[in-house]
Amino acid sequence: MKIPPYETFPQMFTDQIVLREVQSSDIKDIVEISFYDAQPAFTAEKATEIQNRIDQDYQKGSSIHWGIADRQTNVIMGTLGFYRGFDKGIGELGCVLKPEFNGKGFMTTAMKLVIEFGFYEMGLIKIIAITTKQNSNAVKLLRRLDFIEVSNLQEDKIEYQFVNKILANQ
Repeated sequence: MKIPPYETFPQMFTDQIVLREVQSSDIKDIVEISFYDAQPAFTAEKATEIQNRIDQDYQKGSSIHWGIADRQTNVIMGTLGFYRGFDKGIGELGCVLKPEFNGKGFMTTAMKLVIEFGFYEMGLIKIIAITTKQNSNAVKLLRRLDFIEVSNLQEDKIEYQFVNKILANQ
């Protein structure tokens, strides 16, 4: 397995988006979508604090977190990354997108890139995602990406899983 931190922070891109490291100059653009342990940042100061914790987790090798930037403007539209479980070959995928960018395919594209990175660069065997039953956009997204519902959890949450059948059978 090749888990974080990396010599150079990995970037991925398509014609529309760039997945890149979140910079301090991006804080103003991510306040409304900054969360850590399900706790939101309501201010730029709190978003900076959260981003610092995310960066520390990356340096410790327990997560990797990308900003989803518009390829033309380089402005962050959302974030996504892997959290927890690397020691077992698992990556828990989490993501958030600013509401004005919903329904435009950005997250589907970003997640495809990150799933591929998780399997082929990090060597993950399984990717999981947890959401609530009420989050219909997330449920549709996960199903569209071939995640399979594997369990109902407490507090009305559902766990989805994507298994790399090629790596799991090695």
